[in-house]
Amino acid sequence: MLKLKFKRTRTPFKESFITDSGAKTAQEAFLVAIEYNGFRGIGETPILSKHSPSLESMTIDLQGKAKLIEEYAFTAPDRFWHFCHHLYPQNPFLVGALDLAYWHLYSQIEKKSIATILDLPEPQKVSTFRTLSQGSTEDLLTNIKENPWPQYRVQVQDEASLQTLEALRENTSSKIMVDMNAAWTYAEAKKAILRLEKAKVEFIEQPLDKGDWENMKKLKDDFSTPFYAKESFQSEKDVAKCSEAFNGISVKLSQCSGLTPAVRIAKEAKGLGLQTMLACKQESETGVYPAVQIASLFDCCDVSGPLLLDKPLQKISYSDGNIILA
Repeated sequence: MLKLKFKRTRTPFKESFITDSGAKTAQEAFLVAIEYNGFRGIGETPILSKHSPSLESMTIDLQGKAKLIEEYAFTAPDRFWHFCHHLYPQNPFLVGALDLAYWHLYSQIEKKSIATILDLPEPQKVSTFRTLSQGSTEDLLTNIKENPWPQYRVQVQDEASLQTLEALRENTSSKIMVDMNAAWTYAEAKKAILRLEKAKVEFIEQPLDKGDWENMKKLKDDFSTPFYAKESFQSEKDVAKCSEAFNGISVKLSQCSGLTPAVRIAKEAKGLGLQTMLACKQESETGVYPAVQIASLFDCCDVSGPLLLDKPLQKISYSDGNIILA
């Protein structure tokens, strides 16, 4: 019989981290532990003000059906995911945490890595973008000077941040990808993207509102720089639609309901000609370590969340643009 535990965590950032939702000094998360025959698997999902359920609702959901989960007969992870998905069809963040915990548990019992179980290459070293906080031009120039990295992810949601991006390009030869935070109108985006192309950005995430599919298709036709869906891509059911309006998708395990569907998503996207990025939402290494196990299925990664948090790393490290698994 499985045994289920959970707890809330609050991990401080090394420095205040600013996004389109505001400044954050700490990242809250919901951790789930599943125990079986002396083994324990742990999964994590971050709590985000705009996108995820609250800690309270997560707790209520899990407690309400904990007995059903504990009575589940131990079997393969994909079957457990389907079981949890049917229990919580409206809570992909909780299902994702349960899925990660179960994969962690299953890999220990099988005495194999998640990559080996899935017949994927072992990800000893994986190249990753480094996400920069929003801030003034001076702040970001200081950041890249103090934290040199071969590829950065920069948020550009208004004219001021666009000018900051242009200043960054003048001061670094590193690759830059841009998240436009769904903050631009079609007319505004066209003008801004011309400047982003001049700055030679690698690709652009979500320039328009997540529901503005028609104008997104126009942008895709108008420009050669690839566009990746972020807000427009939430789960497995969005892959095919995104292939019509975007060149790629940003896949976050916590958001898409776990590692199990992320594998299917990556394979479906490849079949549709979509590029893919494995991304995270400021998870600690508890959430990032299992994600990196499937990195070989993706074209690029931004799994830099643990770099931002003031928490010692045990199973991973970062060096010269890579995340390295111990």
